[in-house]
Amino acid sequence: MQNGAQAYARMAQTTASPREREAQLLLRAAARFAAAHAAEPFDRNAAREAAEFNRKLWTIFLSSVSRPENPLDATTKTNLRNIAMFSMRRSSEIEINPKPELLPALIDINRNIAEGLRG
Repeated sequence: MQNGAQAYARMAQTTASPREREAQLLLRAAARFAAAHAAEPFDRNAAREAAEFNRKLWTIFLSSVSRPENPLDATTKTNLRNIAMFSMRRSSEIEINPKPELLPALIDINRNIAEGLRG
């Protein structure tokens, strides 16, 4: 059964639109943060791993939105750059010194952006 689920997940990845893949990645990062946050006791290692994943993800988004050929309007680009910078700074902070109170903002941001990508 596990192999079937993995095959389905791989197929979904290859057939999803770029926006849907981005939404899935943001939701994956949010879920990882949420799991670390909900763990009793707080899972510092899981928080660090989620933060590293999130920082890398937002670095890619920042690079994409900064390209001249990106079709987004200037206001949206500026807003996404600001969100990316906040997300990367907060993720770095969590990597250095994980604290549960630092996670909810990133969970909310990732979920909200993913919802927007999905329309």
